Amino acid sequence: MKLSAELRDFSTRLGHDFAQPELLVQALTHGSVSSPTRPHNQRLEFLGDRVLGLTMAEALYQADADASEGQLAPRYNALVRGETCAAIARQIGLGDVLKLGRSEMMSGGRRKEALLADAMEAVLAAIYLDAGFEAARAVILRLWSQRLKTVEADSRDAKTALQEWAQANGMAPPKYEVTARKGPDHAPQFEITVSLEDGRRSVASGKGTKRSIEQLAAQAMLTEIGV
Repeated sequence: MKLSAELRDFSTRLGHDFAQPELLVQALTHGSVSSPTRPHNQRLEFLGDRVLGLTMAEALYQADADASEGQLAPRYNALVRGETCAAIARQIGLGDVLKLGRSEMMSGGRRKEALLADAMEAVLAAIYLDAGFEAARAVILRLWSQRLKTVEADSRDAKTALQEWAQANGMAPPKYEVTARKGPDHAPQFEITVSLEDGRRSVASGKGTKRSIEQLAAQAMLTEIGV
């Protein structure tokens, strides 16, 4: 299989020349346009999530020998969460080469956070299967390099900050509720609503653990109240 000029340009932006170009095509194929002869990217997404996770865990472990598990965990979550994967995808123009069904395309699928994040993970898996872990690791570290430098600031514990603000303003601790859940068991997506005693509410959604989405909801509330 030969890649189109568009996909060759994308491979250049990605920084990997595929020996098995069909892997890249599959990674960029959404379920809305798949067929028996054109597999979609869901299985690759599952694998890519693990490849990214191991790379980030190793990078954080090596970067700060004095950091405790409690310090490393929020940094890790900030690097692997869906929002970060989607941001990287936008950075390399992944949305422009996604293979989508007509309905997804018409509904703005190329800009959807979840679709971009899933496809980004699938592309990482495609590199892994094409050339091994070290090749995938090298691409990840290059694409995530700036975020690795700023991860400590990006991973501030928003839940703690929000609770402290609520207590300082004479309120009970914020309440977190799962208001929606979708996706397969291996990669669930949660919608979390956080509410304050005065009735204010904020919502966040994404792929990851409930705790990581609670952090996003808390951050959304902090932004709303101007903290």
